[in-house]
Amino acid sequence: MLAGLLFATTDASDRHDTLAATLPIGGITLIEFQARLLIAAGASQIVVVVSRLTPELLGAINRMGRRGTAVDTVRGPVEAIAKLHPLAHVVWLADGLVTTSGVVQAMRDREGDTLLVAPDAEGLERIGPGVMWAGVATLDPQRIADVAKLPSDYDFASSLLRVVAQRGAAQLALPEAAVRDGHGIQRDSRELAAKGRAALVAAIGAPSNWIDRFVIAPLASLALPPLVARGVPAIMLAAGGLITGGAGLAALVLDWSASGLGAVVAAIALFSLSEALGWLRDERRLITVVKWLIPVTAVAATLLVGRRAGLDAGTATAPLLALSAVFAGVLAERAAGAAPRRLWWATPPAYPLILLPAAAAGLPLVGLAAAAVYAVETLSHAVERLRIRAAGREVG
Repeated sequence: MLAGLLFATTDASDRHDTLAATLPIGGITLIEFQARLLIAAGASQIVVVVSRLTPELLGAINRMGRRGTAVDTVRGPVEAIAKLHPLAHVVWLADGLVTTSGVVQAMRDREGDTLLVAPDAEGLERIGPGVMWAGVATLDPQRIADVAKLPSDYDFASSLLRVVAQRGAAQLALPEAAVRDGHGIQRDSRELAAKGRAALVAAIGAPSNWIDRFVIAPLASLALPPLVARGVPAIMLAAGGLITGGAGLAALVLDWSASGLGAVVAAIALFSLSEALGWLRDERRLITVVKWLIPVTAVAATLLVGRRAGLDAGTATAPLLALSAVFAGVLAERAAGAAPRRLWWATPPAYPLILLPAAAAGLPLVGLAAAAVYAVETLSHAVERLRIRAAGREVG
């Protein structure tokens, strides 16, 4: 069982009587942002250590609880250990910490007590010569029980760090990529707005395929910060995607293949940005809808390209290739499931991107053949992975 430990006890450096944990980032509070990372990593319980319950903090905690994860507020280690499951694997994020999903997931997978560490200039609190704590730790609940035995006037967070370090916790170096992505303690609202943008993009999720890594992630890094700063609703992007996608599909019906596929690709980009904003703002219904709109748009575009190419050539080759690509692509998605995918595997947005240059060159049949081969190759590898897993379970 994975549990998260968060602190909301330190005031913001530039806002009187405002907790650093309630400073805004991406349209939500910083502590909600931390909770999203923990929940995405699999946390089923979050314990929040508070010094006072401000209206902003109460609202944030209530919103955190709506995600189906148990959220408990405590005042000290005695209450914390009473709330935590004794067999829990605890991931602790420091008060005011901005980090990424990659860092949280890497720490989640560590066995035993582990401290994320950094050089002097990049850390939070010194734990050894030239070594600073970088704001993330995994620990056994027993460490909190050890702190509960100390005098009640000891600082909870500082004492917990000392106890974990003195018990011989392993140390994991902070990756340089995480620093570039904005990892660090941010207790100033202006610095959080400026430096938190990189973490905002990186925290949405590690790219799992080439479309996400080389297309969606760069686009998000450019578009999300201004969209968040201006408070653009995620549903507005989704609506823009619907209009653009509808126009693109209509263009494909009218035999404007290149412009139609260009509009479809733009629509899928808008849907992806809408999904990212929806994740930040906890708009789960919108996320569900958008997750369906992306493959539906890609499938419709592929079939329309095949239909038009077949009519122009007077043969059934193009429609059959389009159907093969769609059929193999759907089966590949089913076979892949929620498991991590190979970087090169096909995903729904890949097919319009493959068809676009071929259509622009006046060779839609070539594009359809490439899409069909790509889908079949992905399907064969996904099925092979399923076969290996099944064989492993039988042996076990």
